[in-house]
Amino acid sequence: MRVALCSIIGLVFALSATAQDFKKGVEAYQREDYEAALAEWRPLAEQGAAAAQYNLGQMYSDGKGVARDDGRAMTWYRKAAEQGHLEAQTNVGFMYSRGRGVKQDFARAIEWYRKAAEQGYADAQYDLGYMYDKGRGVPQDFAKAMAWYRKAADQGDITAQTNIGEMYRNGWGVEQDVEKAVAWYRKAAARGEPMAQTNLGASYLLGQGVQKDLVQAYMWCALAASAGHDKGKECLAYTANLMNADKIAEARRRAREWSKSRRDAD
Repeated sequence: MRVALCSIIGLVFALSATAQDFKKGVEAYQREDYEAALAEWRPLAEQGAAAAQYNLGQMYSDGKGVARDDGRAMTWYRKAAEQGHLEAQTNVGFMYSRGRGVKQDFARAIEWYRKAAEQGYADAQYDLGYMYDKGRGVPQDFAKAMAWYRKAADQGDITAQTNIGEMYRNGWGVEQDVEKAVAWYRKAAARGEPMAQTNLGASYLLGQGVQKDLVQAYMWCALAASAGHDKGKECLAYTANLMNADKIAEARRRAREWSKSRRDAD
């Protein structure tokens, strides 16, 4: 019994030390001391710690603390993914879908996205929906795309929310419903998603799914344009040509107030 107890104590101590080293790596990374983060995480990754393996993959993928190397990034992502690390599984899918560090293979991308998506990981659910949406690695299927987008959107994924708006606007995989499209655009636009803001602005501009309102159209397109969104800039310029100076001033005031309220909330 004493031997077993000592073994347990030794294991607890080892796990505690590992956690401390991992935390040191996190702290180093947050202060942008990537070499120090790498020094903490690499030994843990080599010992089989999935979180450290994933982080090493990120560093090689981004070229932080090391030269960018997609092949090594993929190696570390896969090690973590094979242990069930959801973010790593999603990134392995991404690497296959883009042909980064590995030969492009949509079918394998689908396999890895599905592993994480079926466990509820929103990023993978979105990615799997996108593959069905575009027919990459699977036959194009808007209904399945919508189903996976919805799972991600219900967890707050703003890109999925925006795409659901598009599906409703065009009647892809669902019955066309421009009012529902606007509702989904609004969810994502309210959280700062530029494409959703542009689409919401365009909906107000055209009076699709909502009463036509040039002030609202300008406001939402201005917010998207301020984030550098090209379509938002186009929408803003077009809308401005239809408005007088007073209405433009009002729209700009609303945009400033919205931005301030968002900063205050953050």
